[in-house]
Amino acid sequence: MKEKELEKVEKITLTKENIKEEPLNQQGKKNEKSQQKTQTTKNTKKKKSTKKKTQTQENVSKKNPTNMRKKEDKETTKVKKQEENENVIEDIKVEKAKKASKKDIKKEPTNAILEQKPENELKSEIEQKQEEILKIANNEKKEEVIQKEQQEIVQKEQQEEIKNKQQEETKEELQTIETEEELPKEDIPTKKSKKATIIITIISILLLVAVMVFSTIFALLNKASNKIVEGICVKGIDISGLTQEEATTKLNEVFSENLKKNITLTCGEFETSLTPEQIEMKYDVQQAIESAYAIGRTGNILKDNYTILHTHFSKVEITPTNSYNEELLTNFIISTEGNLPNILKQSSYSIDGKKLIIDKGQKGTGIQKEVLKKQILDTFSTIEEAKTTIEIPTIEQLPEKIDLMKIRNEIYKEPKDAYYTKNPFTIYPHVNGVDFGISMEEAQNLLDTTTETTVTIPLNITVPKVTTNHIGTEAFPNLLATYSTTFSTSNSNRTTNIRLATNKVNGVVLLPGETFSYNKVVGQRTAAAGYKTAAVYVGGRVENGIGGGICQVSSTLYNTALRANLEIVRRSNHRFATGYVPLSTDATVSWGGPDFVFKNSRKYPIKIVTSVNGGKITVSMYGCKEENEYEVVIQSQTLRTIPMKTVYKTNPALPKGTTKTVQKGHGGYQSRAYRILKQNGSVVSKQLLSTDTYAQLETIIEQNP
Repeated sequence: MKEKELEKVEKITLTKENIKEEPLNQQGKKNEKSQQKTQTTKNTKKKKSTKKKTQTQENVSKKNPTNMRKKEDKETTKVKKQEENENVIEDIKVEKAKKASKKDIKKEPTNAILEQKPENELKSEIEQKQEEILKIANNEKKEEVIQKEQQEIVQKEQQEEIKNKQQEETKEELQTIETEEELPKEDIPTKKSKKATIIITIISILLLVAVMVFSTIFALLNKASNKIVEGICVKGIDISGLTQEEATTKLNEVFSENLKKNITLTCGEFETSLTPEQIEMKYDVQQAIESAYAIGRTGNILKDNYTILHTHFSKVEITPTNSYNEELLTNFIISTEGNLPNILKQSSYSIDGKKLIIDKGQKGTGIQKEVLKKQILDTFSTIEEAKTTIEIPTIEQLPEKIDLMKIRNEIYKEPKDAYYTKNPFTIYPHVNGVDFGISMEEAQNLLDTTTETTVTIPLNITVPKVTTNHIGTEAFPNLLATYSTTFSTSNSNRTTNIRLATNKVNGVVLLPGETFSYNKVVGQRTAAAGYKTAAVYVGGRVENGIGGGICQVSSTLYNTALRANLEIVRRSNHRFATGYVPLSTDATVSWGGPDFVFKNSRKYPIKIVTSVNGGKITVSMYGCKEENEYEVVIQSQTLRTIPMKTVYKTNPALPKGTTKTVQKGHGGYQSRAYRILKQNGSVVSKQLLSTDTYAQLETIIEQNP
């Protein structure tokens, strides 16, 4: 019986143990499966997270390789640490499960227990065991729940960490992109930028090739052309598309017209005019054409093409150089100054017989010569424009202070006899001895105390025994030149003045190189010297003045000097045309103003011989002829005529409805004169003497309407 009962108990116990073992085994298997699933999920998530990070890191690393390597190293280190921690936790859990299962699985020797212990005790032990097994199962369930919760917490933390990392990565990517935008594009090598770079490079090469081909063709066409490129002007004259010959013809035609245009110079009521031709102004047309033709022809294809295109749209202005006769311009200004109203008169002196006459001069208007010269040249350079009037720049001036000692030294001479030699033939004219007739102190006191404009100082004149006139005609055997003018003898005062002036000039001998000054030889024209009042030009009118008529003597002398082929040093034309010589062959003079000066430029001395008979002035020059003598022809040309003006003035003294012609006027002129030298009938030279302007003289009519 006991054996049967023990077998039953053993079966029951075994059955219970089996029952307990099954759930435990199942539970263990479940735990293992859940652990495997959890581990698989974790590994999958880790792989995905790692993959995402890797992709992000790859993208960022492509953009900024250096920064992303550092980030990748940090992320790799973090992931490794997390994996190590999770592996440690798993190992601990597995160990616990194994220990628990070992405890449960252990089988105690039932027979021994049954044999040793009573049945009741055995039951109670079995029950205790069951309770322990249940407790272990419950504990394991609790541990499983706790593990799940821990896993969920870890997952949440990992998700949060991933989110934070993603946000940080996004921020870093944005910062990287912003940084990359600031960097040059070539520092961010992407596939798209590389593609774009390749495309741009290909297009650039094609464009460059096209430009080179076009430039070469364009340059060859231009090189083959013999015409000036588009957009070229010379002083505003368009010469684009013309050959050099065509451009030269066009410029010469326009410049020829411009050189004939006159400018007007005014000073109050005074007025005169001047053209570029009068001062022989010329433009260097050839140089301008060469400069224009050279544009776009340097030989450098790219440079030439750029120049041609730039010139076509921007235009190029070429200013030609010009030249003029400095002497003619200076003489014109001096002549103009002499005709100004209220002209400055410098102090001067002359010898009249045994008297030294000193003129103190008077303040007046003088021309600022350099300023006027610049204004004239500037106006001529833009004469094609509208402005052709110049206000003459003047200045009030005082005459120079008289230096009496300087005058004495200039006039002092020892008497010398005249003589000549035959081999070689040379004349040495006589020299009169000259000195002050009073002491220097007396002369200075006389100069300082005299209130009049002129001071007369007595002279001691010592005439030598043999004068030039005594030498005879053999010293001046040849007539070099002669010229005559006529005048009306009805005006006795004018006739007297002419006789006085010609007598002063008569018998003057000039050695080679010596100069003749009309004002110094004739002296001041005063009433004390015997001069009378006669018609003279004052301002724009004809008035009576002392010495009227002496300009006809100076003009006659000028024509004789021209024909003797002498050098003219200074000469000015009248303000108005005269009737006794052709235009541009007159020579006006005024005491303290314009003077007529010439030089004996021949090899031998010359002697001036004058005469006045029956209304005819004759001036002749004698001397010795040279080996090469020329036939001299003086040619006068009228360039332009200026119409006469008629001015009407009211005169209440006239009967009602009557008129009276106070001044009969005439027109003005522009003219020039040439000296032509001929030898054996052929022209050797043609010299322009002067180009002059003569103002029109108004006809003045008084009326009482």
